[in-house]
Amino acid sequence: MSRVLLVAAEASSALYAQRLLELWKRQKTSIEVFGVGSEQMEALGFERFGKSEEMAVVGAAEVIEHYSHLKAVFHRLLKAAEEKKPDVAVLMDYPDFNLMLAKKLKKMGIPVVYYISPQVWAWRKGRIHKIKKYCDKVLVLFPFEMKFYQEYQVPCEFVGHPLLDEVEDSIRDDKSRQMYRGRCGIQEDDIVVGLMPGSRRGEIQQHLQIQLEVARRLYASHPRVKVLLMCAPTVDKESLQEQLGDYRFPLILQKEDPANMIQLADVILAASGTATLLVGLLEKPMVIMYKMKWLTGLVAKVVVRGVKYFGLVNLVMGREIVPERWQSGTHPDVLYGLMKKYLDEPEYREKVIEDLRQLRQHLGNKGATVRVAQALAPYLQGNR
Repeated sequence: MSRVLLVAAEASSALYAQRLLELWKRQKTSIEVFGVGSEQMEALGFERFGKSEEMAVVGAAEVIEHYSHLKAVFHRLLKAAEEKKPDVAVLMDYPDFNLMLAKKLKKMGIPVVYYISPQVWAWRKGRIHKIKKYCDKVLVLFPFEMKFYQEYQVPCEFVGHPLLDEVEDSIRDDKSRQMYRGRCGIQEDDIVVGLMPGSRRGEIQQHLQIQLEVARRLYASHPRVKVLLMCAPTVDKESLQEQLGDYRFPLILQKEDPANMIQLADVILAASGTATLLVGLLEKPMVIMYKMKWLTGLVAKVVVRGVKYFGLVNLVMGREIVPERWQSGTHPDVLYGLMKKYLDEPEYREKVIEDLRQLRQHLGNKGATVRVAQALAPYLQGNR
C-alpha cells in the first residue's frame, strides 16, 4: 500500500485535496493518506493530525496567537512521517509552515511535491531558493507561473486550475437558477447582494462588519435588495450568526456548496482569495476587498513587489476587470460607491460580465485533479 502525507490547511486547498482523495477512491488506488485536512477529507478515510478549520490563520498577529497549536501539529506530522514513512509528501499553499516542513521531510529522504505553490512571483521571492532546495517538483495552477519557476530551474508542471472542475455547465442554466432562488425565498425582481467575508477567523473579524454596513446602505438606497451572507466551508455557521448583531435588512445566511451560493447572487462583495476566482468563473460582478491588522498590512506593503493587483481575477487577466480595494480603501463609503455603481449602471455591470467571460481561457482546461494524480503516480509504491 502507498502512503501519502498531505497538508491542506486552507479552505480552498482542502477542497482540492478532497477532490484528489475522491479520485483515488474512484480509481480504487491502494493508498493511505494522512496529514492536515478537513472533516470532508476525514470522511473519505483521511487520518487527520491537524484540522484545516483550526489552522487557517492569516497575518503575523494571528500566527503568534496560534503558534503553540501550529507547533504541536508540526511535530505531530514529523512523528507520523517518521513512523509511516510516506512515499511522497504533497504540500498545498500555507508556505511558511510547509517550507519548514519540507526541509525536515527532505532530511528524512521523503520526496516533496508542492501543489498550489506559494505566490513567490508576487512577494517574498527569496522563498524560491527554499522551494528549489527542498521540493522535488512544483505543480502550478496558472500558465504564467511556469516561466517564473523555469527561470530558477525548479522542476515544475502546469496542471491547470482545479476550480474549473467545480463549475459545471448546468449551474449556469438560468431556469434552474431561478427555481433555486425561489426555494430560498428570493423573488424574481429581488437584487441579491452576496457577502463573502473570508474563510479565516481573522479575515471575518476584519471584513464582516464593513460588509454588513455596505449591505445596510445598499438596502437603504435600493429596497429590493436582499443580502446573502455566504459561510465558507471551514467556518462554523453558528459562530458567524453570533457576529451579525442588529443588521435590520433582509438577510439569508447560507452554508452550502460555494458555487451554488454564488449563483444565487447578482453582485458580490468579496474578501480577496481563491473564492474570488470562482466568482469570476461564474461571471458575477464583484468588488474585491482586503483589510489586515495595521502591523500585518505594513509588513505586506514592504514585501510585495512588482505586482499591480492582488485580486486573482485581475492578476490572471493582467488588468483591473473588477474593482479591488485594500486597507484604507475598504472604508464603507468607498465600497458602497463601488457596489452601488453595479446596481445603478446596467451597462457597466454588463461590461464587467463580458470581461469575466474571458477568464476561463486563461486557466487551462478541466481535469486538473486527474493531472495531479498522474504527476504523483511515479512516486507511489508499485509505480517506481
